[in-house]
Amino acid sequence: MARRYTPEKREISPDIRFNQIDIQEMINRIMIKGKKSTATRLMYDAMDLIEERTGKDPVETFDTALKNVSPMMEVKPRRVGGATYQVPMEVDPSRRKNLAMRWIITASRARPGKSFAEKLANELMDAATHSGAAYRRREETHRMAEANRAFSHFRL
Repeated sequence: MARRYTPEKREISPDIRFNQIDIQEMINRIMIKGKKSTATRLMYDAMDLIEERTGKDPVETFDTALKNVSPMMEVKPRRVGGATYQVPMEVDPSRRKNLAMRWIITASRARPGKSFAEKLANELMDAATHSGAAYRRREETHRMAEANRAFSHFRL
């Protein structure tokens, strides 16, 4: 059964430094307990570290990382006659970005050692070069979808 009411998407203003909406969304997702200034500082510190280490534009690295981690396909459970099948589905563009950001942040928090800014910078650089935990998560999702391709005729 489909939901009756879908709340309208909120308008997000771009971040102060790079004037990018995606970076502001990332800051909002990093934020814990409403501490936006802390989240902003962490994000900008990570961007500075990326620029320092790669010598490239950090926004470009961030965009590449997001693009590389974004999943194209995922599996969704579908009940058909008492059995539950994992049906591969294409991922909606907004959910694609949402999942990519969530996976990058989760992978960054799981990394050992240092400050969060450094862990985030490392995860973003890894994702931009097709490695790291977040990228592996995407590959795992794609493998699941590929393995269950036989059930694709049960589309929702």
